[in-house]
Order: sequence, then C-alpha cells, then structure tokens
Amino acid sequence: MSSGPTVDIKDLTRGDLENFVFKLGQQRYRARQLIKWLYQKGATNFHEMTDLPKTFRETLCRVAFISTITPNQIETSRDGTKKFLFSLMDGNSVESVLVPDGSRLTLCISTQVGCPLGCRFCLSGSMGFVRNLTTSEILNQILAAQRQEAPKRRITNIVLMGMGEPLANYDNTVKAIEMMHYDPGLGLSGRRTTLSTSGLVPEMERLMATELRFGLAVSLNAADDDTRSYLMPINKSHPLKEVIETCRRFELRPRERIIFEYVLIDGINDSPQDALRLVHLLKGIPCKINLIPFNESPESEFARPDEKKILRFQMILLDRYIACIIRKSRGGDISAACGQLKGTFSRVPNSPWASGPVQSGR
Repeated sequence: MSSGPTVDIKDLTRGDLENFVFKLGQQRYRARQLIKWLYQKGATNFHEMTDLPKTFRETLCRVAFISTITPNQIETSRDGTKKFLFSLMDGNSVESVLVPDGSRLTLCISTQVGCPLGCRFCLSGSMGFVRNLTTSEILNQILAAQRQEAPKRRITNIVLMGMGEPLANYDNTVKAIEMMHYDPGLGLSGRRTTLSTSGLVPEMERLMATELRFGLAVSLNAADDDTRSYLMPINKSHPLKEVIETCRRFELRPRERIIFEYVLIDGINDSPQDALRLVHLLKGIPCKINLIPFNESPESEFARPDEKKILRFQMILLDRYIACIIRKSRGGDISAACGQLKGTFSRVPNSPWASGPVQSGR
C-alpha cells in the first residue's frame, strides 16, 4: 500500500531540485520553473503549474507535496509591529515578528521550536528545546507573512533572530538562506539578511567556507567570561576569547561590519567598567554595537536600566569611536520585542521530539 507523497518540495535547494527532477526524467531547467511557482507565485498544489507537462505534474503529486502554514493568531502592536503564531504539522508552534520601519519591512523568523541554549534573559530559552525547524518551515514563515501583506507591501529584510539558535540548526538554516537569496526564488539580497548567533564557534567557522553572503550578528551581552557565562551558558563551551578570535577571522567585504548585540540589564552588565571592557574586547574589529535595553516581563528576574545608564553606556562607546546605536524596542505591548518570543505550543504524545512536560503560555 502506498504511503503517499513523502518529499516536501520546499525542503530542497536549487541543486537538490535539479537532481530531483532529473531523476524523474525531466530536464534540470524544470527546477527553476518549480521554484518560480513556489516562491514567487505562491502555488499550493502542482496542478497550478500550467507550464509544466501534465504527466510531470501528475508524477509530482505522487512523490512530493507542497507544505504551507497559516497563522493561528496575529497580534498587532500600537507601533504597527505584527506577531504571527504558526502551528506546525506536528502540533508545535513558533512565532515570527513583522516590523515596519519607513520603506523597510523586516521579518524576524524562528529556526527552532524552543531553544537549547537557556540564556537567562530570553523567554525562548526558558521553554527548553523541542526540535529544529525544517528548511520548509523556516521558508514558510516568510511566505505566510508575505501573503498577509500582499499586495500592499513586500518584505524587504529578513533577520534570523526569532526562537532558537540558527547555527544549532545549521544545515536547514543554510539551505533556507540559499533559497531566500536565489532568484527567481524569494530573491532577497544578502545585504538585507542577518543571522544572529550566540557564538557557536565550529558552525561560525563552517559559515566561512560557504559562498553565502549575509550580515552576521553575534549576541555578546557581556565583556567578561564570568558575566557572560552567568547570562549565557554557551559561554562555558565557547568562551569570549574563542568567539572574538573567530569574529576577527571572519571575511568582510568593504564597508561591512559585524554586529554585536548587547542586551543591557540593570546591575548586571550596564556599568561604565562594562562599557570600557567592551571597547577593549572589540578593538580592531570592524563592528557596530546594537544596545538593546532589556525588555521586561513578569516571568523574568531582570530589569531594564534607566535612561541615564543606557545613554552613559552608549556615550562611552561613541567617545572611543565604536559605532553604537540603541535599538528601539518594537512590539513590547504584544510580547514581540527582543527576547520575548515564547510561542504557545504543545508536544504531540509519542512524537519523535516529545520529551519532558508540555509547554504552554507566553
């Protein structure tokens, strides 16, 4: 008895698709046609693809399927930010955030259900880790958000800064970025794509060997190992010296800079001495600092510094020629700001990813 189509066509990169269609007896250029239908025209079944031979469409229906997701819930902030809650095929959920800013429309997407790193200031980490997202689940967040906006506006920027650590899901994340950049796929510019990592050094080194170009953001949050290890357990495996040395080796094009993200937490990492240590740590690296005042929530033990402390910290960096901006919090009233994503989800009993108690709440 046939179990039905088993290949999610959106899990395949351009090269994968070319090999896939060739094995089905078609010329490799059919892959480009498929990609155009999937990512530009938003096809949801193969019969819509009228420039493909009918027999080929029938074959595709037997061996493959087109996954899609739709938001279970959309919340809109007073500032125009939208947060999408997506249910996945196994019953788990993730969140994505759409941020309008002038001519830019930035989508912050997730790469995992939960997060394995357990950073103390991040609600995603408090969920624990369930599983990696597939390539199609990463890409489908973009397609679903764009469907909500069409035909009014196009998404211009992608940041992989939602739930999860992108480099802990290295293969699926890299495949998704490849398809984001491919034209006639999503056709997004590498300059408008940013990946944020907590500093997984082996995976950062793997990135250097690829031809992918996109912005790199490193979540730093402290300039000494004791404080960073307290905030981010990953620092015990990949301490600051190792992370910074890897950043120094990262190949940058002219005018490119590494972004270092620094969540300012009252009484933890916001002193003038912390700022001076940060200047010393980053000396010689072409970089920009994104200062992110901590976004408070009832579930967190931490507090946001007052404006005087935030501005003092920034001025110490600027006075020493370190480019530094204070990132404006967006979507805080709908728990969509940095560190606040905690998708409501429930694990499916007996699923291959089920472990531990059911998680819920935001």
